[in-house]
Amino acid sequence: MSAAFALLKRDLRLAFRQAGGTGTALGFFLTFVVLLPLGLGPDQALLQRIAPGALWIALLLSVLLSADRIFQSDYDDGSLEIMAMGPQDLGLMALTKAFSHWLTAGLPLAIAAPILGLLINLEPERMLPQAIAMLIGSMALSLLASLGAAVTLGIRRGGPLVSLLILPLYVPVLIFGVAASGGMTQKPALLILAAISLASLVLCPWGAAAAIRAHLR
Repeated sequence: MSAAFALLKRDLRLAFRQAGGTGTALGFFLTFVVLLPLGLGPDQALLQRIAPGALWIALLLSVLLSADRIFQSDYDDGSLEIMAMGPQDLGLMALTKAFSHWLTAGLPLAIAAPILGLLINLEPERMLPQAIAMLIGSMALSLLASLGAAVTLGIRRGGPLVSLLILPLYVPVLIFGVAASGGMTQKPALLILAAISLASLVLCPWGAAAAIRAHLR
């Protein structure tokens, strides 16, 4: 666990020092939210209907922008191979990398999304359900992104390939996330979204570890 905390601290320090992934994700999200009303026109009723789904799509695409960087920098400088040969569990390392990605990309967007949703006429009473659903679902997005990043490790310009691989896995998160954002009465959808996140927490890190081991052999 001490090695995992050290890795998490290192990744967070590098993320805040470089600010590339977080800044790109936030910039894309803000651009999407600002341009959407301009493209759809002044129909406030239409914006209100599509606001929860639009915010989820913006979150999904923003997380995808930095997905290929989860393991790539460690692979490029050789530290990933050292981690794989070390005594630490590689699955725990992959979980730590996914968690640091969530802290720097998914979590800030999930917090900012309901507030920025006011720009596209998100109903105020939906802000809390939207925030809760996004906090739960964004963790699944980062875990699935780590799995896709591990499978495409070492491929030059693998970002588009990561997107193609994990977009089908994002569909359930998107469907139940939008349903859970409709109000606190949508508890079944929220519970299913939580179950998806828990299943991703159990399966994705060790799937990513297996993909890394297969690539480094």
